[in-house]
Amino acid sequence: MSLPAYARLPVSFDVALLQGLLDQLPDEAWSAHFNTGDYQGEWRGVALIAPPAAVTPLAPPQRDEAVAATGWLLRFPAWQAVLARIEAPLRSARLLLLAPGSRILEHQDPDLGQPDGDVRLHIPLRTDPAVEFLLDGEAVPMAPGECWMLDLSRPHAVNNDSAISRVHLVLDVARNEWLMDAIAQGLADTPSARPGRGAAAFEQLRTLIHADPALVMRLGALVAPEAFTTELLRLALEHGLVLDAHDVARARRRGKQAWLQQWRA
Repeated sequence: MSLPAYARLPVSFDVALLQGLLDQLPDEAWSAHFNTGDYQGEWRGVALIAPPAAVTPLAPPQRDEAVAATGWLLRFPAWQAVLARIEAPLRSARLLLLAPGSRILEHQDPDLGQPDGDVRLHIPLRTDPAVEFLLDGEAVPMAPGECWMLDLSRPHAVNNDSAISRVHLVLDVARNEWLMDAIAQGLADTPSARPGRGAAAFEQLRTLIHADPALVMRLGALVAPEAFTTELLRLALEHGLVLDAHDVARARRRGKQAWLQQWRA
């Protein structure tokens, strides 16, 4: 079975219990994420299952690398009952926190796209409607206590525009019959993703620009990509649209180059 882009598994968790366990962890348990080039702001986590010889605390295992409970899982063993709800071999278990106003920039995790590779599961513990998890430019509607499979070999990003820290329990799981059946069963009841706020704003801006031939010509005269992006963002702000340079870059990668070129024709 090939993986869908996302699926909500028929497994749910007690949110109050999860948040209570989360609040027991001391500040020193949290380490900065090692992918410093992939985020802005504060992204940190606690490893519960990891390779014993990992170079950094949050590093996922390499293929066939042995994993074990970390000191934090041994110190707070109540997490074991939570992890046991997933009836497949756990290759990694991490609590990942994205602070208010922070972003995980769009990137891909190609190892997760291998036909026999690990599968990434996300269980939101604490989140907010203003947190946007984008997968292929669409916002996946994950709610606290739910369990989602996400194919993160595809482009993905996260924006935390809320006033709270978003925290997910993130699991890398080896494929087995239970897991693949759960994904297949969950697909029938999985809510659809919606266009991300940036993508929706981008399309609104595009419509506004194409309605003004003079503006199309002015934009077409901007040869430097930086100047072009700066002017797009100024126009977005002028029309009350929430858009940033990452949204513009994402639109380019998602096949919008054709209409961008129209402005320079």
